[in-house]
Amino acid sequence: MAEPRGGTLAAYRALLGAQARSQTAYRTSFAVDLLGNVGATVFDVLTVLVLYGVTRELGGFTLRETLVMVGLTAVAFATADLLVGNVERLPRYVRTGLLDAVLLRPLGALPQLLLMDLPLRKVSRALFGLAVWVTALVTAGIDWTPARVALAVVAPLAAVVFFGAVFVATATVSFFWVESGELANSVTYGGRDFTSYPVTVFDGWFRAAFAYGLGFAFVSYQPALALLGRADPLGLPAWAGWAAPGVALLALAGAAAAWRVGVRHYRSTGS
Repeated sequence: MAEPRGGTLAAYRALLGAQARSQTAYRTSFAVDLLGNVGATVFDVLTVLVLYGVTRELGGFTLRETLVMVGLTAVAFATADLLVGNVERLPRYVRTGLLDAVLLRPLGALPQLLLMDLPLRKVSRALFGLAVWVTALVTAGIDWTPARVALAVVAPLAAVVFFGAVFVATATVSFFWVESGELANSVTYGGRDFTSYPVTVFDGWFRAAFAYGLGFAFVSYQPALALLGRADPLGLPAWAGWAAPGVALLALAGAAAAWRVGVRHYRSTGS
């Protein structure tokens, strides 16, 4: 059994290596792409700074407190987008029949799709997001304890898993409805924007649906409360700030189940 497994890992490494070589073949172009891709994350941070240029608090939170949420979202979403984000090309693969070829190979369909066009140029976004996260932690005046140090490490990892699960789960809709791209983007990129601000900024059914129905409150808002030592203005208990890993695992399980159902439902382009 060990040999097939080793052969599978070698195949995945070969796919990744081919992608790395093809994308870095023209070094100047690749360097320009790296710099250009930082722009989206920079813009997200600048938007928050502009808002605080006209107000001292947003939803009851100061700029330094909000930057903890912004930094956590920035590093997590950029990393998930780098590793998993190209699964949102699935509608095109279904429409053109490329998915048929993927399913015929003796490798997992999802890993193949992720490695077929891994956007290495997005590494710069993840690195910039990490810089924002570290800067936010240093300037927020956090009363550090061993538990909070652990949370500062675990929370971004849990958020990467959560966002990755959202990318996969929303992409699986295309197995049933090919023209589902805008719906998927409203959840993935809408979720990114939602988690960049305190949940208290939003209200009504929208907050209930995104924050707690879909679990986005546990990506950055609740961990930020736990790091800052603040009680939740909305009344959730203090332990909710430490629930991010559990919520991420639930999201991962849901995405895996949705993917399996979608692949079993797929009947190829010809049908």
